[in-house]
Amino acid sequence: MGSVRLMASTRLLCLFNAKAAGSTKTLAKAGWSVCFNRHVCSSPSRLQSCMSAWVIDQYGTNEVLRYTEEFTAPSVVSASEVMIKVHAASLNPLDISMRGGYGAKLLKLRKDPMSVKDNDSEFPLVLGRDVSGVVVDCGSEVTHFFPGDEVWAAVPPWKQGSLAEFVTLTEYEVSHKPKLLSHTEAASIPYVANTALSALVNAGGLCRDSSSNKRVLITGGSGGVGTFSIQLLKAWGAHVTVTCSQNAEGLVRGLGADEVVDYTAGDAAEQLEMMEKFDVILDNVGGETEEWAMGLLKPWSGAKYITLVTPLLVSTDSMGLLDGMFSAGFTLHNKAVQNIISSGVFYRWGFFAPDGPALDEVSRLVDAGKILPVVEAQFPFTQVPQAFQKLEEGHARGKTVVRVAEEDDRQAEELQQDSPAGAAGSEQGVQESAKQN
Repeated sequence: MGSVRLMASTRLLCLFNAKAAGSTKTLAKAGWSVCFNRHVCSSPSRLQSCMSAWVIDQYGTNEVLRYTEEFTAPSVVSASEVMIKVHAASLNPLDISMRGGYGAKLLKLRKDPMSVKDNDSEFPLVLGRDVSGVVVDCGSEVTHFFPGDEVWAAVPPWKQGSLAEFVTLTEYEVSHKPKLLSHTEAASIPYVANTALSALVNAGGLCRDSSSNKRVLITGGSGGVGTFSIQLLKAWGAHVTVTCSQNAEGLVRGLGADEVVDYTAGDAAEQLEMMEKFDVILDNVGGETEEWAMGLLKPWSGAKYITLVTPLLVSTDSMGLLDGMFSAGFTLHNKAVQNIISSGVFYRWGFFAPDGPALDEVSRLVDAGKILPVVEAQFPFTQVPQAFQKLEEGHARGKTVVRVAEEDDRQAEELQQDSPAGAAGSEQGVQESAKQN
């Protein structure tokens, strides 16, 4: 299958010749081979370039995942778009939820406002929100990227994902990959980084200059968002407390957590109530957490509770777009008013927001040794269903990465052995890397 992917990659590059001298000359200068052949999909009646991808044609469990070598490859349509050859992707809990239809109505509307009445317009759907790869084509107005650049990005949920050979994004969603990371390592960070930054900065009011000595509690700290947030907040000078299970304590402490509460060793709320109150809570768990976490915040001091587990997409799925959005908005309004009146605490929802410039700052922190990739498991592109299965087991200790490009498969074992950052997938590796930095 590796040779098939290589052929498809070459065939796609051939398509760029149709865009005349501009793109072709740029690709040639960057060392890409350009030819005049074109691959033909068997199903369409007209010529189209195809690529390998994992798709779903309906919502459901792992059985709906389907590998195809005839998925229509993306192209640069907008002047601000960048086309990326995917080297590695990673999975997030959102991918499992989207596979089952979570958020389908609202995300389809965001993708195409004219598709409200079309029940099948979202299929076939490519999942995967993280990408690390190489630029192969750019729109005429792109100024920050050139073919051959190594980049990383988080793919918005309303766009076709990264479990494919190529993906197209706007240049504002893309960032140059950290120099110290392999593609496999880099693919573990963008989505959780954009999610954490959106929550902590936009909803939490924190930043590099305002986090010193702030007390922050992260619930569910051993997953992707949690492990990234710990490192980011420590780089900003905050005091970080984390809840996790006992067997993840070494991991989160190695990433810099100041205090760790084992929720399997008793009532986490009781343990946390004995501590000094917090300025910010980032909730990755949801559910009953809200009932006891609000009382852990400093009253009447501008403290903020941010949850990433919101009812917005669930409500629009079950109640329809208008009723669902109204219901979610009403819930948010009531909780926000109730908490500000009773204790002066701000109640807010956190959401993912694609942001290339924000990833530029993360890239600098990674290259400075302030943030390490936390990769729990790696799978070749042929084993995407197994990667989903691994993620569905829960109790994540970092990210599950899929090596899409053939060269990343060949280098995976060497990277695991030789790369200090790559060792961050294990608790021992995190602790050793943290000591070095």
